[in-house]
Amino acid sequence: MKKLICLFLAITLALFSAAALAETAPAETMFTPGTYTAEAQGIFSPVKVQITVSGNRITSVIIDPSGETPELGGMAAGKLSAAILQAQTPNVDAISGATITSNAIIQAATEALKAAGADIGALDANRWDKGGEDVPKGEKTVDTEIVIIGAGGAGMTAAIMLHQAGKDFVLLEKMPYAGGNTTKATGGMNAAETHYQKEQGIEDSTALFAADTMKGGHALNDPALVAVMANKSAEAIDWLDTIDASLPKISYSGGASVNRIHAPEDGSGVGGYLVDHFSAKLNELGVEILYNTTATELITDGEGKICGVKAEGEDASYTFNCRAVILATGGFGANEEMYTQYRPDLKGTVTTNAPGATGDGIVMAQALGADLVDIEQIQLHPTVEQTTSILITESVRGDGAILVNQGGVRFTNELLTRDAVSAAELEQEGQYAYIIFDQNLRDHLKAIEKYVKSGITVQADTIEGLAEQLGIDPATLAKTLNDWNGYVKDQRDPDFGRTTGMDADLTAAPYYAIKIAPGIHHTMGGVKINTAAQVINTEGKAIPGLFAAGEVTGGVHGGNRLGGNAVADIVIFGRIAAESALEYIK
Repeated sequence: MKKLICLFLAITLALFSAAALAETAPAETMFTPGTYTAEAQGIFSPVKVQITVSGNRITSVIIDPSGETPELGGMAAGKLSAAILQAQTPNVDAISGATITSNAIIQAATEALKAAGADIGALDANRWDKGGEDVPKGEKTVDTEIVIIGAGGAGMTAAIMLHQAGKDFVLLEKMPYAGGNTTKATGGMNAAETHYQKEQGIEDSTALFAADTMKGGHALNDPALVAVMANKSAEAIDWLDTIDASLPKISYSGGASVNRIHAPEDGSGVGGYLVDHFSAKLNELGVEILYNTTATELITDGEGKICGVKAEGEDASYTFNCRAVILATGGFGANEEMYTQYRPDLKGTVTTNAPGATGDGIVMAQALGADLVDIEQIQLHPTVEQTTSILITESVRGDGAILVNQGGVRFTNELLTRDAVSAAELEQEGQYAYIIFDQNLRDHLKAIEKYVKSGITVQADTIEGLAEQLGIDPATLAKTLNDWNGYVKDQRDPDFGRTTGMDADLTAAPYYAIKIAPGIHHTMGGVKINTAAQVINTEGKAIPGLFAAGEVTGGVHGGNRLGGNAVADIVIFGRIAAESALEYIK
Protein backbone atom coordinates (compact mmCIF):
# COMPACT_ATOMS: atom_id res chain seq x y z
CA MET A 1 0.00 0.00 0.00
CA LYS A 2 2.82 2.44 0.85
CA LYS A 3 4.41 1.85 -2.52
CA LEU A 4 1.14 2.53 -4.32
CA ILE A 5 0.65 5.73 -2.33
CA CYS A 6 4.18 6.86 -3.16
CA LEU A 7 3.63 6.19 -6.86
CA PHE A 8 0.29 7.99 -6.76
CA LEU A 9 1.96 11.00 -5.15
CA ALA A 10 4.72 10.94 -7.75
CA ILE A 11 2.18 10.93 -10.58
CA THR A 12 0.04 13.60 -8.95
CA LEU A 13 3.03 15.87 -8.35
CA ALA A 14 4.15 15.34 -11.92
CA LEU A 15 0.82 16.32 -13.43
CA PHE A 16 0.37 19.27 -11.10
CA SER A 17 3.85 20.63 -11.73
CA ALA A 18 3.54 20.18 -15.48
CA ALA A 19 0.31 22.15 -15.56
CA ALA A 20 1.75 24.90 -13.38
CA LEU A 21 4.81 25.29 -15.60
CA ALA A 22 3.01 25.09 -18.94
CA GLU A 23 2.52 28.81 -19.45
CA THR A 24 6.22 29.64 -18.98
CA ALA A 25 7.65 26.97 -21.29
CA PRO A 26 10.38 28.13 -23.64
CA ALA A 27 9.54 28.32 -27.32
CA GLU A 28 12.49 26.36 -28.74
CA THR A 29 12.24 22.65 -29.47
CA MET A 30 14.08 20.68 -26.81
CA PHE A 31 12.76 17.13 -27.26
CA THR A 32 11.18 14.70 -29.69
CA PRO A 33 7.64 14.48 -28.24
CA GLY A 34 6.68 11.15 -26.72
CA THR A 35 7.08 8.90 -23.69
CA TYR A 36 10.47 7.39 -22.86
CA THR A 37 11.43 4.78 -20.27
CA ALA A 38 14.76 3.82 -18.73
CA GLU A 39 15.97 2.07 -15.61
CA ALA A 40 19.04 1.99 -13.36
CA GLN A 41 20.12 -0.23 -10.50
CA GLY A 42 19.03 0.91 -7.04
CA ILE A 43 19.97 -0.73 -3.75
CA PHE A 44 17.95 -3.90 -4.23
CA SER A 45 16.49 -3.75 -7.74
CA PRO A 46 16.31 -1.63 -10.90
CA VAL A 47 14.38 1.62 -10.55
CA LYS A 48 12.20 2.45 -13.56
CA VAL A 49 11.55 6.02 -14.74
CA GLN A 50 8.99 6.95 -17.38
CA ILE A 51 9.22 10.50 -18.75
CA THR A 52 6.78 12.17 -21.13
CA VAL A 53 7.89 15.25 -23.07
CA SER A 54 6.38 17.72 -25.49
CA GLY A 55 8.55 19.61 -27.94
CA ASN A 56 9.83 22.02 -25.32
CA ARG A 57 9.17 20.69 -21.85
CA ILE A 58 9.01 17.65 -19.55
CA THR A 59 5.33 17.10 -18.85
CA SER A 60 5.34 14.03 -16.63
CA VAL A 61 7.76 11.94 -14.57
CA ILE A 62 6.54 8.58 -13.25
CA ILE A 63 8.96 6.65 -11.05
CA ASP A 64 8.54 3.00 -10.04
CA PRO A 65 10.74 2.23 -7.01
CA SER A 66 8.72 -0.85 -5.99
CA GLY A 67 11.80 -3.05 -5.57
CA GLU A 68 13.34 -0.65 -3.07
CA THR A 69 12.25 -0.10 0.53
CA PRO A 70 8.95 1.81 0.91
CA GLU A 71 10.52 4.24 3.41
CA LEU A 72 13.42 5.31 1.20
CA GLY A 73 12.53 4.32 -2.34
CA GLY A 74 8.97 5.59 -2.16
CA MET A 75 10.01 8.83 -0.51
CA ALA A 76 12.73 9.44 -3.10
CA ALA A 77 10.29 8.76 -5.96
CA GLY A 78 7.80 11.34 -4.75
CA LYS A 79 10.35 14.05 -4.09
CA LEU A 80 12.47 13.57 -7.22
CA SER A 81 9.53 13.43 -9.62
CA ALA A 82 8.54 16.89 -8.42
CA ALA A 83 12.15 18.15 -8.41
CA ILE A 84 12.84 17.02 -11.99
CA LEU A 85 9.64 18.63 -13.22
CA GLN A 86 10.37 21.88 -11.43
CA ALA A 87 13.97 22.09 -12.68
CA GLN A 88 13.22 20.63 -16.14
CA THR A 89 16.49 18.69 -15.89
CA PRO A 90 17.39 15.31 -14.37
CA ASN A 91 20.40 16.73 -12.52
CA VAL A 92 18.69 17.56 -9.24
CA ASP A 93 19.92 17.01 -5.69
CA ALA A 94 19.79 13.46 -4.34
CA ILE A 95 17.53 12.90 -1.36
CA SER A 96 19.46 12.67 1.90
CA GLY A 97 19.14 9.18 3.32
CA ALA A 98 18.27 7.64 -0.05
CA THR A 99 21.37 8.48 -2.06
CA ILE A 100 21.70 5.20 -3.96
CA THR A 101 18.04 5.12 -4.97
CA SER A 102 18.17 8.83 -5.84
CA ASN A 103 21.20 8.37 -8.05
CA ALA A 104 19.47 5.47 -9.81
CA ILE A 105 16.44 7.68 -10.48
CA ILE A 106 18.62 10.52 -11.78
CA GLN A 107 20.60 8.14 -14.00
CA ALA A 108 17.44 6.56 -15.45
CA ALA A 109 15.83 9.97 -16.00
CA THR A 110 18.96 11.14 -17.80
CA GLU A 111 18.93 8.12 -20.11
CA ALA A 112 15.23 8.58 -20.86
CA LEU A 113 15.73 12.23 -21.76
CA LYS A 114 18.73 11.46 -23.93
CA ALA A 115 16.52 9.01 -25.81
CA ALA A 116 14.10 11.91 -26.28
CA GLY A 117 16.89 13.86 -28.00
CA ALA A 118 17.67 16.16 -25.09
CA ASP A 119 20.95 17.99 -24.63
CA ILE A 120 21.41 17.46 -20.87
CA GLY A 121 24.00 20.25 -20.68
CA ALA A 122 21.53 22.69 -22.23
CA LEU A 123 18.84 21.59 -19.77
CA ASP A 124 21.22 22.19 -16.87
CA ALA A 125 22.20 25.62 -18.20
CA ASN A 126 18.59 26.68 -18.60
CA ARG A 127 17.08 24.97 -15.56
CA TRP A 128 13.79 26.53 -14.57
CA ASP A 129 14.39 26.61 -10.83
CA LYS A 130 17.55 28.72 -10.87
CA GLY A 131 17.87 32.30 -9.75
CA GLY A 132 15.92 34.28 -7.18
CA GLU A 133 16.81 35.17 -3.64
CA ASP A 134 16.26 32.89 -0.67
CA VAL A 135 12.96 33.54 1.02
CA PRO A 136 13.44 34.31 4.72
CA LYS A 137 12.03 31.70 7.06
CA GLY A 138 9.12 32.58 9.30
CA GLU A 139 9.14 32.23 13.07
CA LYS A 140 6.69 29.83 14.67
CA THR A 141 5.99 29.15 18.34
CA VAL A 142 4.18 25.98 19.36
CA ASP A 143 2.93 25.12 22.84
CA THR A 144 2.81 21.45 23.79
CA GLU A 145 3.44 19.21 26.78
CA ILE A 146 6.24 16.96 25.51
CA VAL A 147 8.63 17.09 22.55
CA ILE A 148 10.10 13.87 21.17
CA ILE A 149 13.23 14.49 19.13
CA GLY A 150 13.83 11.70 16.62
CA ALA A 151 11.33 9.42 14.85
CA GLY A 152 13.40 6.26 14.93
CA GLY A 153 12.35 3.15 16.80
CA ALA A 154 12.66 4.66 20.29
CA GLY A 155 10.94 7.91 19.30
CA MET A 156 8.04 6.17 17.57
CA THR A 157 7.63 3.80 20.53
CA ALA A 158 7.44 6.77 22.90
CA ALA A 159 5.01 8.57 20.59
CA ILE A 160 2.60 5.62 20.53
CA MET A 161 2.77 5.42 24.32
CA LEU A 162 2.10 9.15 24.77
CA HIS A 163 -0.84 9.14 22.39
CA GLN A 164 -2.34 6.12 24.11
CA ALA A 165 -2.07 8.10 27.36
CA GLY A 166 -3.95 11.00 25.76
CA LYS A 167 -1.13 13.54 26.05
CA ASP A 168 -0.30 16.41 23.72
CA PHE A 169 3.15 16.12 22.16
CA VAL A 170 5.22 16.95 19.08
CA LEU A 171 7.40 14.44 17.21
CA LEU A 172 10.35 15.93 15.31
CA GLU A 173 12.47 14.20 12.66
CA LYS A 174 15.33 15.89 10.84
CA MET A 175 15.28 13.42 7.95
CA PRO A 176 12.52 13.30 5.29
CA TYR A 177 11.45 9.85 6.51
CA ALA A 178 10.96 7.96 9.77
CA GLY A 179 13.01 5.06 11.08
CA GLY A 180 16.57 6.26 11.59
CA ASN A 181 19.01 3.47 12.38
CA THR A 182 16.10 1.18 13.17
CA THR A 183 15.62 0.76 9.41
CA LYS A 184 19.09 -0.82 9.38
CA ALA A 185 18.30 -3.48 11.99
CA THR A 186 18.15 -6.86 10.30
CA GLY A 187 18.17 -9.53 13.01
CA GLY A 188 15.59 -9.33 15.75
CA MET A 189 14.89 -8.36 19.35
CA ASN A 190 16.31 -10.15 22.36
CA ALA A 191 13.82 -10.98 25.08
CA ALA A 192 13.64 -13.59 27.84
CA GLU A 193 10.79 -15.57 29.44
CA THR A 194 8.46 -14.58 26.61
CA HIS A 195 5.29 -16.43 25.77
CA TYR A 196 6.82 -17.32 22.39
CA GLN A 197 9.78 -19.02 24.07
CA LYS A 198 7.47 -20.96 26.37
CA GLU A 199 5.25 -22.01 23.45
CA GLN A 200 8.33 -23.26 21.57
CA GLY A 201 9.82 -25.09 24.53
CA ILE A 202 12.80 -22.75 24.97
CA GLU A 203 14.05 -22.42 28.54
CA ASP A 204 15.42 -18.97 29.33
CA SER A 205 15.52 -16.49 32.17
CA THR A 206 15.90 -12.77 32.61
CA ALA A 207 18.91 -13.46 34.84
CA LEU A 208 20.62 -15.38 32.01
CA PHE A 209 19.73 -12.62 29.53
CA ALA A 210 21.32 -10.05 31.85
CA ALA A 211 24.39 -12.23 32.42
CA ASP A 212 24.91 -12.74 28.67
CA THR A 213 24.59 -8.99 28.09
CA MET A 214 27.11 -8.14 30.81
CA LYS A 215 29.54 -10.76 29.53
CA GLY A 216 29.15 -9.57 25.94
CA GLY A 217 29.70 -5.97 27.03
CA HIS A 218 32.90 -6.93 28.91
CA ALA A 219 31.21 -5.91 32.19
CA LEU A 220 31.41 -2.22 31.26
CA ASN A 221 27.61 -2.05 31.17
CA ASP A 222 25.53 -0.42 33.88
CA PRO A 223 24.11 -3.50 35.68
CA ALA A 224 20.96 -1.63 36.73
CA LEU A 225 20.11 -0.67 33.13
CA VAL A 226 20.84 -4.20 31.93
CA ALA A 227 18.56 -5.65 34.61
CA VAL A 228 15.74 -3.34 33.56
CA MET A 229 16.16 -4.30 29.90
CA ALA A 230 16.06 -8.00 30.72
CA ASN A 231 13.20 -7.79 33.20
CA LYS A 232 11.03 -5.62 30.92
CA SER A 233 11.74 -7.55 27.72
CA ALA A 234 8.84 -10.03 27.81
CA GLU A 235 6.45 -7.20 28.62
CA ALA A 236 7.77 -5.31 25.58
CA ILE A 237 7.16 -8.34 23.34
CA ASP A 238 3.59 -8.46 24.66
CA TRP A 239 3.16 -4.76 23.88
CA LEU A 240 4.37 -5.28 20.31
CA ASP A 241 1.69 -7.95 19.98
CA THR A 242 -0.96 -5.35 20.89
CA ILE A 243 0.06 -3.04 18.04
CA ASP A 244 0.20 -5.84 15.45
CA ALA A 245 4.01 -5.98 15.42
CA SER A 246 4.52 -9.54 16.66
CA LEU A 247 7.97 -11.16 16.65
CA PRO A 248 7.30 -14.92 16.92
CA LYS A 249 10.30 -16.41 15.07
CA ILE A 250 13.05 -17.24 17.57
CA SER A 251 16.63 -18.11 16.72
CA TYR A 252 20.15 -17.78 18.05
CA SER A 253 22.35 -14.70 17.98
CA GLY A 254 26.02 -14.29 18.86
CA GLY A 255 26.74 -14.04 22.58
CA ALA A 256 23.43 -15.55 23.71
CA SER A 257 23.30 -18.77 25.71
CA VAL A 258 19.97 -19.88 24.25
CA ASN A 259 17.64 -19.04 21.37
CA ARG A 260 16.44 -15.59 22.37
CA ILE A 261 16.32 -13.26 19.37
CA HIS A 262 12.71 -12.65 18.27
CA ALA A 263 12.00 -11.79 14.63
CA PRO A 264 9.08 -11.48 12.20
CA GLU A 265 7.39 -14.74 11.21
CA ASP A 266 8.67 -14.62 7.62
CA GLY A 267 12.27 -13.93 8.62
CA SER A 268 12.31 -10.43 7.17
CA GLY A 269 14.53 -7.74 8.68
CA VAL A 270 13.20 -6.65 12.05
CA GLY A 271 13.99 -2.95 11.54
CA GLY A 272 11.96 -2.35 8.40
CA TYR A 273 9.19 -4.52 9.81
CA LEU A 274 8.93 -2.52 13.04
CA VAL A 275 9.22 0.84 11.28
CA ASP A 276 6.37 -0.14 8.96
CA HIS A 277 4.18 -1.24 11.87
CA PHE A 278 5.07 1.72 14.09
CA SER A 279 4.33 4.08 11.20
CA ALA A 280 1.02 2.35 10.50
CA LYS A 281 0.04 2.68 14.15
CA LEU A 282 0.98 6.36 14.25
CA ASN A 283 -1.04 6.95 11.09
CA GLU A 284 -3.98 5.11 12.64
CA LEU A 285 -3.70 7.30 15.73
CA GLY A 286 -3.43 10.46 13.64
CA VAL A 287 0.04 11.38 14.90
CA GLU A 288 1.86 13.86 12.66
CA ILE A 289 5.63 13.69 12.31
CA LEU A 290 7.34 17.00 11.53
CA TYR A 291 9.87 15.85 8.92
CA ASN A 292 12.90 17.83 7.75
CA THR A 293 12.83 19.57 11.14
CA THR A 294 16.15 19.59 12.98
CA ALA A 295 16.28 20.26 16.71
CA THR A 296 19.14 22.64 17.46
CA GLU A 297 18.87 23.56 21.13
CA LEU A 298 17.28 22.42 24.38
CA ILE A 299 15.89 25.32 26.41
CA THR A 300 15.80 25.48 30.21
CA ASP A 301 14.25 27.94 32.63
CA GLY A 302 16.05 29.78 35.41
CA GLU A 303 15.95 26.68 37.62
CA GLY A 304 17.52 24.37 35.05
CA LYS A 305 14.28 22.64 34.08
CA ILE A 306 13.53 21.80 30.47
CA CYS A 307 11.03 24.27 29.05
CA GLY A 308 11.44 24.10 25.29
CA VAL A 309 13.20 23.13 22.09
CA LYS A 310 14.46 25.23 19.21
CA ALA A 311 14.35 23.65 15.75
CA GLU A 312 14.84 24.52 12.09
CA GLY A 313 12.26 23.37 9.56
CA GLU A 314 12.17 23.79 5.79
CA ASP A 315 9.87 26.80 5.97
CA ALA A 316 10.13 28.05 9.53
CA SER A 317 12.29 28.40 12.60
CA TYR A 318 10.43 26.85 15.53
CA THR A 319 10.30 27.37 19.25
CA PHE A 320 8.44 24.56 20.99
CA ASN A 321 7.39 25.47 24.53
CA CYS A 322 7.05 22.24 26.53
CA ARG A 323 7.41 20.68 29.95
CA ALA A 324 9.52 17.64 28.99
CA VAL A 325 11.73 16.37 26.17
CA ILE A 326 12.49 12.81 25.11
CA LEU A 327 15.78 12.53 23.24
CA ALA A 328 15.62 9.70 20.70
CA THR A 329 18.12 11.07 18.20
CA GLY A 330 20.26 7.95 17.81
CA GLY A 331 24.02 7.56 17.85
CA PHE A 332 26.84 9.08 15.83
CA GLY A 333 28.05 6.24 13.61
CA ALA A 334 27.43 8.31 10.46
CA ASN A 335 29.51 11.23 11.72
CA GLU A 336 33.16 10.41 10.99
CA GLU A 337 34.36 13.71 12.42
CA MET A 338 32.69 12.90 15.73
CA TYR A 339 33.57 9.22 16.08
CA THR A 340 37.20 9.77 15.11
CA GLN A 341 37.49 12.17 18.06
CA TYR A 342 37.15 9.09 20.25
CA ARG A 343 38.48 6.42 17.88
CA PRO A 344 41.01 7.84 15.39
CA ASP A 345 41.79 4.29 14.26
CA LEU A 346 38.35 4.03 12.63
CA LYS A 347 38.91 6.83 10.13
CA GLY A 348 37.77 5.76 6.66
CA THR A 349 35.86 2.68 7.87
CA VAL A 350 32.63 1.81 6.06
CA THR A 351 29.51 2.49 8.14
CA THR A 352 26.14 0.76 8.14
CA ASN A 353 24.49 3.73 9.83
CA ALA A 354 21.60 5.77 8.49
CA PRO A 355 22.74 9.27 7.45
CA GLY A 356 20.86 10.93 10.32
CA ALA A 357 23.01 9.24 12.97
CA THR A 358 25.25 12.23 13.59
CA GLY A 359 25.16 12.67 17.37
CA ASP A 360 23.00 15.82 17.50
CA GLY A 361 21.18 14.79 20.66
CA ILE A 362 24.42 14.04 22.49
CA VAL A 363 25.78 17.50 21.66
CA MET A 364 22.56 19.25 22.73
CA ALA A 365 22.46 17.33 26.01
CA GLN A 366 26.12 18.09 26.71
CA ALA A 367 25.32 21.79 26.39
CA LEU A 368 23.08 21.35 29.44
CA GLY A 369 25.79 19.55 31.40
CA ALA A 370 24.76 15.98 30.62
CA ASP A 371 27.32 13.33 31.50
CA LEU A 372 28.56 10.86 28.91
CA VAL A 373 29.33 7.19 29.40
CA ASP A 374 31.32 4.71 27.27
CA ILE A 375 31.55 7.31 24.49
CA GLU A 376 34.64 5.68 22.98
CA GLN A 377 32.96 2.27 22.69
CA ILE A 378 32.13 1.88 18.99
CA GLN A 379 31.11 -1.46 17.57
CA LEU A 380 32.22 -3.01 14.32
CA HIS A 381 29.79 -5.44 12.74
CA PRO A 382 31.67 -8.37 11.16
CA THR A 383 29.47 -8.96 8.12
CA VAL A 384 29.18 -5.81 6.02
CA GLU A 385 29.39 -5.83 2.21
CA GLN A 386 31.92 -3.08 1.62
CA THR A 387 30.84 -1.63 -1.75
CA THR A 388 27.22 -1.05 -0.73
CA SER A 389 27.49 -0.90 3.11
CA ILE A 390 24.71 -3.51 3.22
CA LEU A 391 24.75 -5.31 6.56
CA ILE A 392 24.35 -9.09 6.37
CA THR A 393 22.08 -9.98 9.26
CA GLU A 394 23.48 -12.09 12.06
CA SER A 395 20.53 -14.42 11.47
CA VAL A 396 22.36 -15.80 8.43
CA ARG A 397 25.07 -17.16 10.70
CA GLY A 398 22.52 -17.94 13.41
CA ASP A 399 20.64 -20.13 10.94
CA GLY A 400 23.76 -22.06 9.97
CA ALA A 401 26.11 -20.11 7.67
CA ILE A 402 29.86 -20.24 8.08
CA LEU A 403 32.73 -17.83 7.43
CA VAL A 404 35.80 -18.73 5.40
CA ASN A 405 38.88 -16.74 4.44
CA GLN A 406 40.49 -16.43 1.01
CA GLY A 407 42.22 -19.72 1.68
CA GLY A 408 38.83 -21.42 1.89
CA VAL A 409 39.00 -22.40 5.56
CA ARG A 410 37.08 -21.40 8.67
CA PHE A 411 39.02 -19.24 11.11
CA THR A 412 36.68 -18.62 14.07
CA ASN A 413 33.49 -19.61 15.84
CA GLU A 414 31.10 -17.56 13.68
CA LEU A 415 28.75 -16.85 16.57
CA LEU A 416 31.14 -15.30 19.03
CA THR A 417 30.42 -11.68 19.95
CA ARG A 418 30.65 -9.14 17.13
CA ASP A 419 33.88 -7.61 18.34
CA ALA A 420 35.55 -11.03 18.51
CA VAL A 421 34.44 -12.09 15.02
CA SER A 422 35.43 -8.69 13.59
CA ALA A 423 38.87 -8.97 15.16
CA ALA A 424 39.30 -12.46 13.71
CA GLU A 425 38.40 -11.21 10.22
CA LEU A 426 40.89 -8.38 10.44
CA GLU A 427 43.63 -10.95 11.08
CA GLN A 428 42.92 -12.72 7.75
CA GLU A 429 44.64 -12.05 4.45
CA GLY A 430 43.09 -8.91 2.99
CA GLN A 431 41.12 -8.34 6.21
CA TYR A 432 37.93 -9.80 4.72
CA ALA A 433 36.04 -13.10 4.56
CA TYR A 434 33.17 -14.83 2.78
CA ILE A 435 29.89 -15.87 4.37
CA ILE A 436 28.80 -19.21 2.89
CA PHE A 437 25.23 -20.60 2.91
CA ASP A 438 22.94 -22.81 0.85
CA GLN A 439 19.48 -22.82 -0.75
CA ASN A 440 17.82 -24.28 2.33
CA LEU A 441 19.00 -21.36 4.44
CA ARG A 442 17.85 -18.91 1.75
CA ASP A 443 14.42 -20.53 1.67
CA HIS A 444 13.97 -20.00 5.40
CA LEU A 445 15.29 -16.45 5.74
CA LYS A 446 13.50 -13.77 3.75
CA ALA A 447 16.22 -11.19 4.40
CA ILE A 448 18.50 -13.02 1.95
CA GLU A 449 16.26 -12.07 -0.99
CA LYS A 450 17.42 -8.47 -0.66
CA TYR A 451 21.04 -9.53 -0.86
CA VAL A 452 20.38 -11.54 -4.01
CA LYS A 453 18.41 -8.69 -5.61
CA SER A 454 21.14 -6.19 -4.79
CA GLY A 455 23.68 -8.26 -6.74
CA ILE A 456 26.12 -8.81 -3.88
CA THR A 457 25.78 -12.60 -3.76
CA VAL A 458 27.80 -15.12 -5.76
CA GLN A 459 25.94 -18.33 -6.66
CA ALA A 460 26.89 -21.76 -8.05
CA ASP A 461 25.33 -25.20 -8.36
CA THR A 462 28.29 -26.86 -6.67
CA ILE A 463 30.59 -25.82 -3.88
CA GLU A 464 33.55 -26.29 -6.24
CA GLY A 465 31.91 -23.95 -8.75
CA LEU A 466 31.40 -21.38 -6.00
CA ALA A 467 35.07 -21.68 -5.01
CA GLU A 468 36.20 -21.03 -8.58
CA GLN A 469 34.18 -17.80 -8.72
CA LEU A 470 35.75 -16.67 -5.45
CA GLY A 471 39.29 -17.53 -6.49
CA ILE A 472 39.50 -20.20 -3.76
CA ASP A 473 40.97 -23.66 -4.25
CA PRO A 474 37.89 -25.86 -4.95
CA ALA A 475 39.19 -28.89 -3.08
CA THR A 476 39.91 -26.83 0.03
CA LEU A 477 36.47 -25.20 0.17
CA ALA A 478 34.79 -28.56 -0.54
CA LYS A 479 36.65 -30.13 2.38
CA THR A 480 35.71 -27.20 4.65
CA LEU A 481 32.01 -27.69 3.81
CA ASN A 482 32.23 -31.46 4.16
CA ASP A 483 33.91 -31.14 7.56
CA TRP A 484 31.33 -28.59 8.69
CA ASN A 485 28.40 -30.75 7.65
CA GLY A 486 29.92 -33.59 9.67
CA TYR A 487 30.18 -31.29 12.70
CA VAL A 488 26.51 -30.41 12.33
CA LYS A 489 25.58 -34.09 12.15
CA ASP A 490 27.60 -34.84 15.30
CA GLN A 491 26.60 -31.52 16.96
CA ARG A 492 30.24 -30.95 17.78
CA ASP A 493 32.71 -28.45 16.32
CA PRO A 494 36.23 -29.64 17.26
CA ASP A 495 37.88 -26.74 15.40
CA PHE A 496 36.37 -23.72 17.16
CA GLY A 497 33.87 -25.04 19.69
CA ARG A 498 30.75 -23.68 18.02
CA THR A 499 27.65 -25.15 19.67
CA THR A 500 24.86 -22.96 18.28
CA GLY A 501 23.39 -22.21 14.87
CA MET A 502 23.90 -25.87 13.97
CA ASP A 503 20.32 -26.99 13.35
CA ALA A 504 20.81 -27.50 9.60
CA ASP A 505 23.78 -28.45 7.46
CA LEU A 506 24.87 -26.82 4.19
CA THR A 507 24.07 -29.47 1.60
CA ALA A 508 21.23 -27.97 -0.48
CA ALA A 509 22.42 -26.62 -3.82
CA PRO A 510 22.79 -23.98 -5.11
CA TYR A 511 25.41 -22.48 -2.83
CA TYR A 512 25.93 -18.79 -2.09
CA ALA A 513 28.69 -16.50 -0.88
CA ILE A 514 28.96 -12.83 0.04
CA LYS A 515 32.29 -11.09 0.51
CA ILE A 516 32.23 -9.20 3.81
CA ALA A 517 34.42 -7.26 6.22
CA PRO A 518 33.84 -5.24 9.41
CA GLY A 519 31.97 -1.92 9.32
CA ILE A 520 30.98 0.67 11.92
CA HIS A 521 27.60 -0.41 13.19
CA HIS A 522 26.72 0.92 16.64
CA THR A 523 27.93 3.53 19.08
CA MET A 524 27.49 2.01 22.53
CA GLY A 525 28.28 5.26 24.33
CA GLY A 526 26.12 8.33 24.77
CA VAL A 527 24.36 10.40 27.40
CA LYS A 528 24.11 8.89 30.85
CA ILE A 529 20.64 7.84 32.01
CA ASN A 530 19.19 6.14 35.06
CA THR A 531 16.65 3.32 35.13
CA ALA A 532 13.82 5.84 34.66
CA ALA A 533 15.49 7.07 31.44
CA GLN A 534 16.26 10.44 33.05
CA VAL A 535 19.37 12.15 31.66
CA ILE A 536 22.05 12.52 34.34
CA ASN A 537 24.41 15.51 34.51
CA THR A 538 28.09 15.56 35.42
CA GLU A 539 27.16 16.15 39.08
CA GLY A 540 25.20 12.91 39.19
CA LYS A 541 21.78 14.58 39.23
CA ALA A 542 18.87 14.17 36.84
CA ILE A 543 18.25 17.10 34.48
CA PRO A 544 14.60 17.95 35.25
CA GLY A 545 12.32 17.17 32.32
CA LEU A 546 14.96 15.56 30.07
CA PHE A 547 14.65 11.89 29.16
CA ALA A 548 16.46 9.74 26.60
CA ALA A 549 16.18 6.33 24.98
CA GLY A 550 17.96 4.25 22.37
CA GLU A 551 21.37 4.73 20.81
CA VAL A 552 21.68 8.33 22.03
CA THR A 553 22.30 6.83 25.48
CA GLY A 554 25.21 4.91 26.97
CA GLY A 555 25.49 2.28 29.67
CA VAL A 556 23.17 -0.44 28.36
CA HIS A 557 25.62 -2.22 26.07
CA GLY A 558 29.02 -1.58 27.66
CA GLY A 559 32.03 -2.41 25.49
CA ASN A 560 30.16 -4.53 22.93
CA ARG A 561 26.49 -4.80 21.97
CA LEU A 562 24.97 -8.22 21.46
CA GLY A 563 22.95 -8.70 18.29
CA GLY A 564 19.27 -8.23 19.16
CA ASN A 565 19.88 -5.89 22.08
CA ALA A 566 19.54 -2.65 20.11
CA VAL A 567 15.92 -3.38 19.26
CA ALA A 568 15.29 -4.41 22.87
CA ASP A 569 16.89 -1.13 23.95
CA ILE A 570 14.74 1.12 21.74
CA VAL A 571 11.43 -0.56 22.54
CA ILE A 572 11.97 -1.06 26.27
CA PHE A 573 13.57 2.30 27.06
CA GLY A 574 11.35 4.11 24.56
CA ARG A 575 8.41 2.90 26.64
CA ILE A 576 10.14 3.79 29.91
CA ALA A 577 11.03 7.29 28.69
CA ALA A 578 7.39 7.92 27.79
CA GLU A 579 6.15 6.59 31.12
CA SER A 580 8.68 8.70 33.05
CA ALA A 581 7.87 11.85 31.07
CA LEU A 582 4.16 11.30 31.76
CA GLU A 583 4.85 10.89 35.46
CA TYR A 584 7.07 13.99 35.48
CA ILE A 585 4.47 16.34 33.97
CA LYS A 586 1.65 15.25 36.29
